[in-house]
Amino acid sequence: MDLPKTLGDLRASGYRIQTVKDEMRRNLIRKTRAGESLFDGILGYEDTVLPQVHNAILSKHDMLFLGLRGQAKTRMLRQLVRLLDDAIPIVAGSEINDDPLQPISRYARDLLAQLGDATPIAWVGRDERYHEKLATPDVTIADLIGEIDMIKHAEGRYLSSEATMHFGLIPRSNRGIFCMNELPDLSPKIQVGLFNVLEERDVQIRGYPVRLELDVCLVFSANPEDYTNRGRIVTPLKDRIGSVIRTHYPLSRAIGIAITDQNAWSERDGIRVLVPQFMKEILEETARLARTSPAVNQQSGVSVRMSIANLENMISNAERRGLALGEDPAVPRISDLAYLSASTRGKLELTLSEDEGQEDKVIDKLLGEAVKNIFESYFDPKHFRPLVEWFESGKNFVTGDRLASADYVQRLKDVPLVKKELPQFLQRPELSGIAGQAEAALMASAAEFILEGLHVQNRLNKNARGGETHYKR
Repeated sequence: MDLPKTLGDLRASGYRIQTVKDEMRRNLIRKTRAGESLFDGILGYEDTVLPQVHNAILSKHDMLFLGLRGQAKTRMLRQLVRLLDDAIPIVAGSEINDDPLQPISRYARDLLAQLGDATPIAWVGRDERYHEKLATPDVTIADLIGEIDMIKHAEGRYLSSEATMHFGLIPRSNRGIFCMNELPDLSPKIQVGLFNVLEERDVQIRGYPVRLELDVCLVFSANPEDYTNRGRIVTPLKDRIGSVIRTHYPLSRAIGIAITDQNAWSERDGIRVLVPQFMKEILEETARLARTSPAVNQQSGVSVRMSIANLENMISNAERRGLALGEDPAVPRISDLAYLSASTRGKLELTLSEDEGQEDKVIDKLLGEAVKNIFESYFDPKHFRPLVEWFESGKNFVTGDRLASADYVQRLKDVPLVKKELPQFLQRPELSGIAGQAEAALMASAAEFILEGLHVQNRLNKNARGGETHYKR
């Protein structure tokens, strides 16, 4: 399709002026009627966050996404660009996307006065109409609104003329979406500079009588004000934002696992790694426990990135074992969890002393509690009395992340565990696919799960040394 190339062609095409928020509203209505989703890859917000976003767009509001880290705020904001049209016409050469039928910059107005219907038209795609800025204390009004360009002034232009202006990010986002991430980190005096943009939709540069009536949708992300000591959102600015949308962490373990599966790098190009459902549940339960633990700063939050990184590290350790022992496919085990500290450190902020090693102790405790909860969801510990009695007779069982699965299978033949509970567990529907491809590796993983479950139930003792773990009574 040939697009109009001059102002005259544009008028003849029947083009009409439409604000960016009207454009977003129209496209949202179209998507809703067609049954299309607004966001791709966003899970668990269908009944909570998404209705708030839809209402804000239908109301033509500016939006603030308020929530703890790792709640997909930025991902959703970046996908708002999908509500923009494929392309819009601008006056060719305009720095602020001037509408050819209603130009606001001196450059565009002068060009139209000079060329009339012969004024050249350019077309701007939707991705070019979204601009984003991370708020930091050193952001200035010049970055956002604009500044006097002294080089242009030295060339002979008057200071009061728009021709001396260098436009900031917000004017350059005219007829598009401007996103400010981590709004509380913006200094209060800079936040005050946004008042006019939000309410009157115009900007002034250096106090000169230059006003630009902008057409822009402003969106922001922020952590709750009590999260950070670095700053807060000034109250008058919040008052000018149409909708404040609260995000949240996954409301159920199943949704958390689905989000982790969606985002983690699990398809490796070497050894295949098949992850049992109970191991995924342990990782997600660890994150859920951390979000309620008194040892963890809940004002900081526990990002879903922790679960994603932990799953990737657990898979990598199983992959490392598979490469070393020639096992393909490999199946993660409880012993692989010992290596998750590296992917968990830094994703928790402790409320207690941050002495060296304190963070790892909290991580180990959370993993133990998670194993306990998941174990109890699958088994009744009383059914393992014969196994405990076997250990009471002086027996012990050695596990480790570098021990071959075939070795587990051989040694389990002498353990009462293998007679009933383990085979029944391996027949569960969610494990059948793995059992058909890596029965020995799955048996080793399940055996470690049961032994560790009995340990956290205080029915077995555990002694870890030299990469091996000894279970005994």
